[in-house]
Amino acid sequence: MRQLVTSAGASEAQLVRVNPGLAHALLADDEHAEEYFRSALDLDMSRAPFARARLMLAYGAWLRRRRRVMEARTPLRVARESFAALGVEPWRERACQELRSAGEGSKRQSRTDRDLLTPQELQIAQLAAEGLSSKEIGRQLHLSPRTIGAHLYRIFPKLGITSRGQLRDKLSVN
Repeated sequence: MRQLVTSAGASEAQLVRVNPGLAHALLADDEHAEEYFRSALDLDMSRAPFARARLMLAYGAWLRRRRRVMEARTPLRVARESFAALGVEPWRERACQELRSAGEGSKRQSRTDRDLLTPQELQIAQLAAEGLSSKEIGRQLHLSPRTIGAHLYRIFPKLGITSRGQLRDKLSVN
């Protein structure tokens, strides 16, 4: 570990500096853990938003487990919002669980049907809702009609529909 920390000091890679800081904090005894967390939080993580969010989650969870729930909520909120902005749903949910454990009800995000689809699925669903056939959609997106069919096969259950005709209503396409 010491060799990694020494080489990280000279490295330009932010993650190489951040990860040992997080590891020190997580592995430290109660007496020194907060010092390591604060030291890691002082690092420049401007180009490593996921690492920063992960660090905030770990710090908030650590505070909560020491019954410092009021202090824990701020880093946990930062982690939740960061994970949401990055689109990392399992990590956002973990931060929400920690917040609930800290006594804060998490805001239910109103998810639209569009949020359930990947960008490519959304594009295919919109084209299908406009009345294009799988062959026409495939030509437009440079995909085979079978690939389009496979995407639609996954899209329909996500949206709770059974036919192309229902796509227009679900996605509000005129």
